[in-house]
Order: sequence, then structure tokens, then C-alpha cells
Amino acid sequence: VLLVLSDASAKWLTETYPVTEVVVLRGLFIIVLLLIVGYRQGSLRIVDRWGHVLRALFATSSSFLFVHGLVYLPLAEATAAAFAGPLFLTALAGPLLGEKVGLRRWGAVLVGFAGVLLMLRPSPAGMNWMILLPVCAACMGALRDVITRRISATENATSLLLSANLATALAGSLFAASWVMPSAIHVAVLALSGLLVGAAHYLLIDAFRFAEAATVAPLRYSSIV
Repeated sequence: VLLVLSDASAKWLTETYPVTEVVVLRGLFIIVLLLIVGYRQGSLRIVDRWGHVLRALFATSSSFLFVHGLVYLPLAEATAAAFAGPLFLTALAGPLLGEKVGLRRWGAVLVGFAGVLLMLRPSPAGMNWMILLPVCAACMGALRDVITRRISATENATSLLLSANLATALAGSLFAASWVMPSAIHVAVLALSGLLVGAAHYLLIDAFRFAEAATVAPLRYSSIV
């Protein structure tokens, strides 16, 4: 639910501001909050540095690809394409995590994806090559979740979120072509979008700590409601 709300606010913001600016500024709000919470709780310790680097790379790629897709696609079509993520995650859970993915789990994922397409009804007339942006974002997101599952035993959600958002903000700052001074109301929406996506990924990280990736994957479809 939090991810869908954040995506809707990001879609609205990209009509006025460059994609890199939206990604960077909403990320900065998450970073500030995480630094405060992490410092107070002492939860900024990093054990698996390369795990953080790899996860941050996939998280940054996923974020930029999806928000870029929102520029060129209706929210419904971008969301439908992004929900290929559980399909990728289920397929990767076996070879990369050693999880047993049976017919029942595959059935849950496929039924969930079919339900998403039924509710969103993306128009074939509106399809274009830009649909590959959210699809690739979903693939990068699945790889991010695989890494999350692998290192969640030693890393906490606060440090994982912080490293990913620092990487995203840095990448956005380096590749930003232009900046537009945001209005007060847009700053508030950026902050809200950042808090929503930060809270969503915090919950997902904890979900992967306690459950197998192939179990979490089909539950992701409930957010479209």
C-alpha cells in the first residue's frame, strides 16, 4: 500500500520536476530520518560491506528505471509492468537462495499477476517500448530482494535502507542535467513520498528476514488493492 501511494505521488511530481531531482530529494528525506533513528538506536553498523554495495546498486537502478517509466507511461501500465517483480523473485529464489519453489507458490504468483492485469487492464493501444523501463526496474528490484534475503541475518533494516538511499542520492546528483526549485507544497509531497517509500522498504526488509523470498513474492500483489 505504501509503495503504491509513493508511486502515485512520484508520478505527479515528475510532471513538474526532472526524474533525478524527484529521486534525489525524496531520498534525502529518508536519509535524514534514518541517520536520526540509526544514531539514537545504534543501528548503523555494517557487517557485509559488499552485500550493501551490491544491494545499493540494484536498488538505485530499480528506483531510477521505475521513476523514468512514470514519465512516459500511465501509472496503471507502469504499475502492471512493475508487478512482474514477484515473477522474477520467485524464479530467482531457487537458483540463488536455494529455496524450494513448488507448484503452489508458482500458482499463487501467476494468479496474483493475472489478477493485477485484470484490475488494471493496461491498454494495448498505449503500450510502447518504454514499458521495458518498469519491467527492468522489477528485475533489478527482484535482485535487490535476493540480496536482502541473503544478508538480512547480519544486517538491520536501518543500515540497509541508508546505504541504498545514499547510493541513489549520489547517483542522481552526479547525473542530474537540471534542477528546478520546488515550491513549498511540492517539498511536502517529496517528503511524504520519501517517507512512504522508506517505510515500505523497511517493512519488506523485515519480511525477508522472517520469511522466504518465494513466500513474500505473491503477497506483494495485495498492494495493488
